[in-house]
Amino acid sequence: MKSIQNLLPPTDANVQSLLAQHLQRLRKQQKLSRQALEKISTVPEPTIKKFETTGQISLRQFLLLWNASTTLIAWPHWQITGTTRSPSQQP
Repeated sequence: MKSIQNLLPPTDANVQSLLAQHLQRLRKQQKLSRQALEKISTVPEPTIKKFETTGQISLRQFLLLWNASTTLIAWPHWQITGTTRSPSQQP
């Protein structure tokens, strides 16, 4: 039996939390630090940390992070960080 919570429409807080978890998962899959994401997105590292832990962020900064997330999906870590070899090719 499904819980009542699963039947209700998501709240703003739930959506923000899910988006923060998604972005953090993408960042970690690419083995990027918050500082590296800051360079890609221009969102300060403390703001990224706050978003990942609380789900709270301004719309402007959220959009910058969301735009950066498309980069995280489309490009391998070594292309994002500017290294000459992929992590699997490192000595």
